[in-house]
Amino acid sequence: MKVVIVGGGFGGLRLARKLNNKPGFEVTLLDRFNYHQFQPLFYQVATAGLDASNISFPLRKVFHNSKNVRIRLGELKEVVADQHLIRTSLGDMEYDVLVLATGAGTNFFGNKALEEHAFPMKSTTEALQLRHTLIQHFEDALQARDSAEMEKLLTLVVVGGGPTGVELSGALAEMKRYVLPKDFPEIDFSKMKIYLLEGSPRTLAAMSEDSSADSAKYLSKLGVTVMTGTTVQDYDGETVVLKDGRTIESKLVIWAAGIKGNMPAGIKPELIARGHRIKVDQTNKVLGTSNVYAIGDLAYMETEKYPNGHPQVAPVAMQQADLLAANLKRIESRSGAKHIQTFSYFDKGSMATVGRNLAVVDLPKNKMHFGGFFAWMIWMGLHLMLILGVKNRLFVFMNWLYNYFTYDQSLRLLFNNTKPPKRTAYVKALPERRLEEVSAG
Repeated sequence: MKVVIVGGGFGGLRLARKLNNKPGFEVTLLDRFNYHQFQPLFYQVATAGLDASNISFPLRKVFHNSKNVRIRLGELKEVVADQHLIRTSLGDMEYDVLVLATGAGTNFFGNKALEEHAFPMKSTTEALQLRHTLIQHFEDALQARDSAEMEKLLTLVVVGGGPTGVELSGALAEMKRYVLPKDFPEIDFSKMKIYLLEGSPRTLAAMSEDSSADSAKYLSKLGVTVMTGTTVQDYDGETVVLKDGRTIESKLVIWAAGIKGNMPAGIKPELIARGHRIKVDQTNKVLGTSNVYAIGDLAYMETEKYPNGHPQVAPVAMQQADLLAANLKRIESRSGAKHIQTFSYFDKGSMATVGRNLAVVDLPKNKMHFGGFFAWMIWMGLHLMLILGVKNRLFVFMNWLYNYFTYDQSLRLLFNNTKPPKRTAYVKALPERRLEEVSAG
């Protein structure tokens, strides 16, 4: 069975590993990048807490001893389901089974001004660009012409009160408290402002009310101004305009307010659900097809428990990959084809960290909730387990340990003294760059 998997994220990589060295399968894993990215820790790369190499793992290294999995570095252009092939930047690829695991990107909800000027954080390279810009702004603040210019450079706006927004806001607040006054003693950081804007009535809206309340309390304790029920209408690179008419002067807006599926061309419009997700049945097969599947953030599966689709989180993608691997083995063996199983998500809980010794955890069993130091330890332990590679886990743990005792990190590096390029031009060039080139500035 010739299986083509598009996307090396949590779902795609998990499926390839489950089919690795299994007789009867020839697997091709196609991705734009030659490394797996650990998305939950992008915010720590962006705030100089971790190096990009600590959360990135070469895809080819995963399959050093593989006899049937091959990696191809390229971009999916179009799905041609009726011909059982995909068009890619490398040419056409035929398949017996196609699995779309392209994940999700940033959703600016059609706002072109925000798309041009705000910073997303959905890839390692975007996190690196954000880190570069953040540090450069503090350097620029030393040369600010007046107090108004200084205020814009020292005001940071994070849009989106989900886990990414909450974790990033907390990390920025800890930089302000422990690190930046030592790096830039000439600047009065009591004037630095960090805003977290959320359109819904509370932060961490997908979690319990207790977690929402605790996260808002922790952020307030760290000095973050949390504004719920607040929608951003416009941003020109210097002034944030809110829907109610209020404005915030800032030269750095970080967008963590929404995601949408990375939809390939060739998918019929009637199969595209809200959020640019592909409609699938309960085996993750794309509706109306015989051998095309979608898993993870891209898949939209309606069930009684999840009428609006499953949450777009890593555990869903990994569990769908596990089930699909088992079903493909049944199909390949033929004798087990009649015993195809349907997907049922086992929710083990959700969590988010806000800062040092501050995190929240929700467990569905008995609807348990707890926060503080114990929740923070659980958050760190789980993330360490999920990172690929023993070396990466060791480096991340050492960085966290060092940072815990010293309140500092040594990753705030600018490799050139030129100002960062305009965000849109930079992002368009990224797929053609190697990670090490981006890391080197």
